[in-house]
Amino acid sequence: MTTSVAQTGRASSGPHGAPDLERVQPGPTRRLRAGIVSVIFSVGLVLSVLTAAFIGTAGIGPVDVYGILVRRLGLGTIAPGPEAPPLIDALIWESRLPRVLLAAVVGMGLAVSGAVLQSITRNPLAEPYLLGVSSGASTGAVAVMILGLGSGAVNLSTGAFVGAIVAFGIVLLLIGGGRISNPARVVLTGVLVSQFFSAVTSLVLMLDGDADSTRGFTYWLLGSLGGARWEPLLIAGAVILAAALLCLVFAPALDAFAFGWDTAASLGINVTRARVSLMILTALMTAAAVAASGAIGFIGLLVPHIVRLLAGPAHRVLLPLSALGGAIFLIWVDTCARSLFSPHEVPVGVVTALLGAPVFALVLRKAAAR
Repeated sequence: MTTSVAQTGRASSGPHGAPDLERVQPGPTRRLRAGIVSVIFSVGLVLSVLTAAFIGTAGIGPVDVYGILVRRLGLGTIAPGPEAPPLIDALIWESRLPRVLLAAVVGMGLAVSGAVLQSITRNPLAEPYLLGVSSGASTGAVAVMILGLGSGAVNLSTGAFVGAIVAFGIVLLLIGGGRISNPARVVLTGVLVSQFFSAVTSLVLMLDGDADSTRGFTYWLLGSLGGARWEPLLIAGAVILAAALLCLVFAPALDAFAFGWDTAASLGINVTRARVSLMILTALMTAAAVAASGAIGFIGLLVPHIVRLLAGPAHRVLLPLSALGGAIFLIWVDTCARSLFSPHEVPVGVVTALLGAPVFALVLRKAAAR
């Protein structure tokens, strides 16, 4: 079987030397397969949200969860059974449901960001933290936690978000506002900025951090959804969903990037505008995700590759399915992190790394076989 252009980063040519765009456009068989995968992922996301909401140590059943949800939505007439005790009601509505939905939103943002950056840089190993956003967020968070520039979960998230945006702004400045012709320079600039902010974070921890604050920062850095509440969920959800929808508008440009930036320009794509717009959108999604949950790895790297194997490389299919797949994946990883090791809770970033590394190795092996 011939390897697709989006997976290899190499373009094939048609009979007159023009790019063979059909290589990235879904044929009838692939469209059918993509439709089946879309239905499975959509149903799977709904079931994952409802199922993960009652999994835990409190022994709450699915009927209780359903009753609490419909009553909270003002549909008490169709609620089964009596009202749940106030403690159980608060546990589901104020803790578990925001946590499950935040996992879905963060998974969506990271998966879509990874898919977009892999296309922009033509690098299959690109991930959402490529542009230094995660390191900038860490510096912003440590400024709040260690230097005392703020306190509380909202201020921590704000500091992380501001730090992430500052780091991305420096990357954009160093690459000339997107007016570059070499994808490798984007990668190298992101590594440079990431290392700089990591060094700043380490310096602050070494000079001003005590044992408790350093431990708390390390736990946040590994990724955790334990502090999920409705307010940060709504903010992160609005940013990530809006940016993901805007990325979908650039699906034709992302398909054209598979042939290289020069070839995409010859096909009528405004490469600079598309490239800068997409980098800004991915930076916003990643910054919102990191601010809400810390740095959670492997989702943006792993999920797009799995979706390409299942449904093909066309981005009008790849981006929505990556969003659904990332949401499902992180919901279940977080559910395992908070329930399998009870009474202890493992940072979700640790579990994604433990699961992601072997799964990604299998994906690479399957892709090489194809």
